[in-house]
Amino acid sequence: METPETLLITLTGKDRPGVTSAIFATLARTGVEVVDIEQIVLRRRLILGVLVTVPRDWEQLRDAVTSTATELGMSVEVERGTGDNRARAGGRAHVTVLGTPLRATDMAVVAGRIAESGANIDRIERMARYPVTAIELHVSGASPEALRTVLATEASERGIDIAVQPANLLRRGMRLIVMDVDSTLVQGEVIEMLAAHAGCEAEVAAVTERAMRGEVDFEESLRARVALLEGVPSSALDSVYDNLQLAPGARTMVRTLKRLGYRFAIVSGGFSQVTDRLAADLGIHYARANELEVVDGHLTGRVVGEVVDRAGKARALREFAADIGVPLDAVIAIGDGANDLDMLNAAGLGIAYNAKPLVRDAADTSVNVPYLDAILYLLGISREEIEAADAAAGIVTPAPPV
Repeated sequence: METPETLLITLTGKDRPGVTSAIFATLARTGVEVVDIEQIVLRRRLILGVLVTVPRDWEQLRDAVTSTATELGMSVEVERGTGDNRARAGGRAHVTVLGTPLRATDMAVVAGRIAESGANIDRIERMARYPVTAIELHVSGASPEALRTVLATEASERGIDIAVQPANLLRRGMRLIVMDVDSTLVQGEVIEMLAAHAGCEAEVAAVTERAMRGEVDFEESLRARVALLEGVPSSALDSVYDNLQLAPGARTMVRTLKRLGYRFAIVSGGFSQVTDRLAADLGIHYARANELEVVDGHLTGRVVGEVVDRAGKARALREFAADIGVPLDAVIAIGDGANDLDMLNAAGLGIAYNAKPLVRDAADTSVNVPYLDAILYLLGISREEIEAADAAAGIVTPAPPV
């Protein structure tokens, strides 16, 4: 079959209403068929590319388009060739780059590593300008796994975040988000806040830090820390909850993804007396945590039932996914400590959020900015879309300072 001839029309100049309609009105008079269109606007500068079939008198079309462009005060090129765009190579991926700031040298290195991998950048778009700069690259020609390996080193060395995800339908479907709580969904560690009521905060914090780094067994460390809470009034749990500070952007992330039909779960090595209330407050669908034993209005220093540890978190993730009916590939897990590792590995996308080095090295990707809603940009949701949805619901989207 003979490859049909096509014309590539590229229009550039100052953007304003009516430019695109004027060009297509001119093309409509020639009876051509539209093969492809791409348009971008940067700081009110328009670049419009239109690929059309070649009419019998293509010079007349060229002259007509040139005349329209001149009237619009714009420049135009008309190039004759054959065929459509080349089909994108296999191994398609979304590469999201986050920086505060994002420097030109960072993008130069990222683009260079992609090219060295034999891949091509097909499209680039900005997802957010604040509170971080987030740029998404549509890439083809290399496996996501290979790109992730190459770009992870650069991300670490340059102090930026780079997420690589396969370009597939999962990104558009309903997914399950499973989050750790302490130092992820909320700032700080609940057990340390409780320890302050017992006068042993420093001692508990030291053990917590070792556990999060994976230096001591989590269950052993939990029982040892909880034992120090013996005699603390159960009212301290209410005080701790009242003083919890959510991670910046937490409500925005949950609110936005719930609009898209996502389901949420929190899985914590902390305590159900706090996490159940947190789940109810945020409208989170599932919650699992340890239960502190309370007798006569005081903590006994013991945990009731099986401890939710590293393996328990992963088990809960699988159970929640099965209950909803989504595959593990459609699960996103977010955590910061060593006891989150099994959960991050079980999910289709494991995100280390401001995590310990051990966790960053093991996760699919890392987010090291203090805004939990930055994760929305990894899912292809732009800041403009977030703010527009909030505005339609009468909500002012919180805007942290840049």
